[in-house]
Amino acid sequence: MIAVDTNILARYYVDDPADPEGARQRPVAERLMRESPAIFVPVTVVLELAWVLRAFYAFGPEDCARVMEHLAGLPNVAVEDWAMVLEAARLHRAGLDFADALHLTRSSRCERLCTFDDKKFARRAQKLVALPRVEVAG
Repeated sequence: MIAVDTNILARYYVDDPADPEGARQRPVAERLMRESPAIFVPVTVVLELAWVLRAFYAFGPEDCARVMEHLAGLPNVAVEDWAMVLEAARLHRAGLDFADALHLTRSSRCERLCTFDDKKFARRAQKLVALPRVEVAG
């Protein structure tokens, strides 16, 4: 089994013809993802991938969630905590920031998740009736 870094996945999922380095690296990433019999993707790589897709390539929540679902469904890929990643993709699609959604799903054994982010995280999570309960500290 091999593990892959965010840049491999970004090149695999994003075709940026204006980027000469991307044009050179994309075929390598595609071959690696297609031909490696067993690939491990750490949850930290998933988190960074979501950030790269949203911040650098302007992917919307739907496209970002679709990438996560595709990645988790590849037969040769084992995504760490894949069920939580898929739930985070669902929550992201429903309005949470992907990182917040992943923090929330990875905190599922806790009674609550405390934050100072009232508007973008706590209120949205409460509307989605997400567990654990998200509350504003203070």
